[in-house]
Formats: sequence, C-alpha cells, structure tokens
Amino acid sequence: MSPVNQSPALEGLRVLDFAWAVAGPVVGRALADFGATVLRVESSQRIETARMMGPFPGGKLDLQKSGLFENCNAGKLGLTLNLTREEARDIVRELVRDWADVVIESFAPGQMQSWGLDYEHLSQIKPELIMVSSSLMGQAGPWSGFAGFGNVGAAISGYQAIVGWPDAPPVGPFGPYTDFTAPRFSLVSLLAALDHRRRTGQGCWLDVAQAESGIQFQAPYIARCAATGQSVTPQGNRDESMAPHGVFCCTSLTPNEEGWVAIAVRDDSEWQRFAALLGSEAGDPVFATLAGRKAHEEQVERLVCEWAATQTPLQVEAALQAIGVAAHNVASSHDMVADPQLQARRHFITLAHELMGETTIENARYQLSETPAQQLRAAPHFGRDNEQVLGEFLGYSSEKIHALAQAGILK
Repeated sequence: MSPVNQSPALEGLRVLDFAWAVAGPVVGRALADFGATVLRVESSQRIETARMMGPFPGGKLDLQKSGLFENCNAGKLGLTLNLTREEARDIVRELVRDWADVVIESFAPGQMQSWGLDYEHLSQIKPELIMVSSSLMGQAGPWSGFAGFGNVGAAISGYQAIVGWPDAPPVGPFGPYTDFTAPRFSLVSLLAALDHRRRTGQGCWLDVAQAESGIQFQAPYIARCAATGQSVTPQGNRDESMAPHGVFCCTSLTPNEEGWVAIAVRDDSEWQRFAALLGSEAGDPVFATLAGRKAHEEQVERLVCEWAATQTPLQVEAALQAIGVAAHNVASSHDMVADPQLQARRHFITLAHELMGETTIENARYQLSETPAQQLRAAPHFGRDNEQVLGEFLGYSSEKIHALAQAGILK
C-alpha cells in the first residue's frame, strides 16, 4: 500500500525528555519518528553517557558527534539546563504547566524527587500529565537505589548465566541487553496510558524496571523451573527443538578472515533435504528424527562443519535457502550497510548535521503505511534549540534568554 497523505500518527503530542544513555532516549526517539514534538533536556556540564560512547567520526572522541547519541536522539529538539539551579527547575515546571503532555526520565530513583520534579510534584501542576520513569530495578523496593547499565540488568534478569557454552564461564549476551528490551515495554505502556487519558482525562506514572522487562523473556524457563525444578543452562548455539542449529565455519573470505554461517534445521523434512547435500553418511536412519539428531549431535555437527568448510558463507546460504532451510551469512557491520534488503527498507538514513555536515542513523523500527515515520532533524548538539524552545514554547524574550545564559542556567 502506498503512503497516504495524512498527518503523522502522534502529531500534537508534546514530550519533555530527560532520559539518558539508551533505555530512556529510545522511547522519545520512537515518539519523534511518528510526529511527536520531543524536547531533549540535558546538561553540558554533567555529560550523559551516550555522548561519550561513540562511535565518533575518524575515531576521535567528540561529545557533540557521538553515533550512539545521534541514533537515540534523532528528531528531537534540545535544551540545556543546569538542574542543580532552582531557576532551571522553574523552567521545567513552566514547560510542564504550559506545554508538555508527557515527561520521560531515567535518572536514578529519587533524583527527580530531590529536585521537586517527580510525578507527585509535577502532577500537582498538571494532573493529566503522564510520566515514564525508567530505571534498572524500579522506583521502590530494597534494590531501587541500585545503579547500573544493561549488562548488569542482563545479569540480574538471568541472561549472563545462560549465554555461553556448557561447562565454561558465562559469556552473556552482547551489549547492555536490557537497554534494548525495556524501551519496548515503556513505549507500549506509554501508548496505552495516552489512550487511557484520551478516554478518561486521567494522567499516570509509569514505573518501568529494566531487569523486570528482561525477565519477561525468560518466562518459559521460569515456568519450567517452577514445575520441574530444572534450570536452563548454557548450550552454546544449540537449540532444544532444532538440530543441527548453530554457527559453522566456512572457507575464508580473505586470507586474514574467517567466514561463518548460521544454520537452523527446524524439522525432519528439512533435515532430509539438507542430508542430500551433506553426503551418504548424513543419510544414516539414526539421524532421521530430531531425537536421533539430538542424541548424536556431535556427529551431525561434524558433518555440517566438514561440508561448510569447503564453501564460502554466501555459497552455503544460497544452497540451503534454495531448499528451504534457514541459513545466513554471519554479517559484519559492512555486510549490514550493504545488505539489499536493509537498503530497500531504508534501514539506514542520512540527515544533515550542523557540526558534521551529515550523520547516518537507523530508521524507525516500525513501518506504518498511512503515517510513515519522518526524521526531520539530527539529534541536538548542546543548546542548539534553547532560543527556539524558550521563545516559542514559553514566550521568553531574547533579553531574558540571554540573561539566563549569562547566569549559567542554560548549561
């Protein structure tokens, strides 16, 4: 279906975004993609983590040119405030009173309260306000003050213990796992809260714990443990319901590089087709069923390894996909940028950037046919939109804005 000329899905929604790093900012980024006006508030004195993580152009650290920050904050306006100053907190209160529909924050629990900017205080200014608080462990309870990042969240929610190889130290999932799962819960909860307010006029406070969001994806294993006492254990790339299932080494693509391919055989009929490629030994009746292949998994994997080692990953991928067996080259960053499917869906897009000339980010995670995503601006550099925000949203004069800047409030 071709796009229909309609207003963006979230046009008119106004969001005050205090979130930092990844788990919080990704929520505001999704809202901005579909038409919400999202105002990112940060300090140029106490630098948020994402600005220091890159990647950076040319590999040179520059707080104004972080690829991670750009990706998480594209589409947003920017306002710098020194929230240690009461005058800056008063500006926040004015923005809530006169402008904002939603507040998003991901400070350590208690920080917003210490500034008088928590939901209890802000909802007195605007009862219909919706506030989203994202933290590692949640806003209450004995561990609420525990600070950490998504890799710690992955440990708390059980993932570090189950990702790796049997009888070996745990490897854990790549990166800060819960930073990428928690925002999906935050976003859908926020949309539900907006619908609730549309119908009732009531605001609310959403308390999203990253660790609990991660635990949701462990539900089948938790249920099994409760029923049988059996805990899930690391099994490398193997799968309980598929065999062979793993990542196999192929012919090197270059003299100094190994190539790998991921293969997943889902049922016995797929194995029969695959076995015809592997040779006569794979036709042994003992491998005909999943139970048989699991019982002789090392032998099955040896056959796959020997076959894959004679071909490149792309050759293996093409041969298996042609017979309906799931397989794909283990893609590098370069492979993904050049991938024709991702290019066709415009997964990577380029935006103009005042300091870099241009920047490349990921497109919206969702495709909507009638109200497609729009990325209208790159992420803000420090203070980029101070005058526009304070002038247009709050009616401040140029003289007042200049005085606030001179007094160190807009840092």
